[in-house]
Parts: sequence; C-alpha cells; structure tokens
Amino acid sequence: MPRPDGGGLAARARGQGGEVVFWGRGYPGKGEAGEVEAARPIRYSGDGLSQIGDKGRFVLPSEIRKTLRESGDGERVLCLSKHPRWKALVGFGLSRIEELEAELEREERYALDRGHDFDRDLRAQQLYGYSRLPFDDSGRFVMPDRHFRLAGIEERVFFRGMGRSFLIWNPDVLMKMGPGFEEAQEACADLIAQAASGKAKG
Repeated sequence: MPRPDGGGLAARARGQGGEVVFWGRGYPGKGEAGEVEAARPIRYSGDGLSQIGDKGRFVLPSEIRKTLRESGDGERVLCLSKHPRWKALVGFGLSRIEELEAELEREERYALDRGHDFDRDLRAQQLYGYSRLPFDDSGRFVMPDRHFRLAGIEERVFFRGMGRSFLIWNPDVLMKMGPGFEEAQEACADLIAQAASGKAKG
C-alpha cells in the first residue's frame, strides 16, 4: 500500500466509530540506519480532513496525533482554543503550556517597545483559556459545543499544521478567507475532492 510520505499521495483511514479522516503531505521522514537523532522541538505540519462521526467525534490526522503524543510524553491530550483573530481553532500539545508565559512576555515587550497598546489581561485569558480534550489511540476526540460555535464548525473540519500549533477550520469558513490563504484553501479543496471520490467509489 502506498505510504503518504509527502510524494503527493494521500491516505484514508476509518476510525472505530465509522469516521473517515483524510490526510495529505507533511509526514516526517526517518533518519539513516544507525543514526541517533537528537531531541527535536515539537512542530506540527501537514493537512487533514475529518468528517464528524458517532457521538460528535472527529479524528485527528495521524501525524498531528503522533506529534501531540510526543508533546505530552505519551499522554493523549489535545489542547484547544479559539484563534485570537480568525474564525478557527488552535490546537497544541501539553508541552506548549510551559511556553505560554514567555510568549505573553514577548508580545507585551514587542508592543511596548513600539508604543502600541497591549491589554495583558485580555491576551492572557486568550492564551490560557484552552480546553484539554482526551483522544483515543485512533485519534478520535469529542469537540465541546462552544468550539463548534466559535469556529462555525458543522459536519467536517480541516486541519492545518503551523509549527508550534495547528489550526482547525470549517472548510466553508476557510474558503472565504482573503489573500494569504490560497495554499491552505487549495489543500483543503484537494482533500474534499479525494473524500468525495472515495465515497463515490464506495
């Protein structure tokens, strides 16, 4: 079976509850035989699409699921919050919690150095107002109702890695975003087409 290793292939998996998740490029490669790799920083990459399944569950793409477990030293926990500007959700693992205070300090220092207003309390409650959601071995997790409302999520979601965290979009919302989102929109459209093709064949 072909491996979705960034060569333009896509993979499809079905969770135990019947959910279907598609994912595309961004899978990490393996080192040379015998090579000992140093500890790497947690970085999320790649794209994925998941249709809502039984009991309102979605499925994390395998790469994001793997990185989340690395972030939590094996703990299966997804941290989820609203993006401060876009109608999307931000996901990250447990290791990033330790970075939030330093991030807050950097943002405040950046604003003050340039004479900009900075509401520390507002930004702090955005950073620390995340939910901790468990997921199972197959990547299934239940999204709280408030996150459905905050991101306008309905029947499916698009995952997009962005380094220290990843985004979760309602595809319809993403498609209405302006300049700068073209590549994400095309990746999302490709996965939607692949999902539709798979259903047609099935």
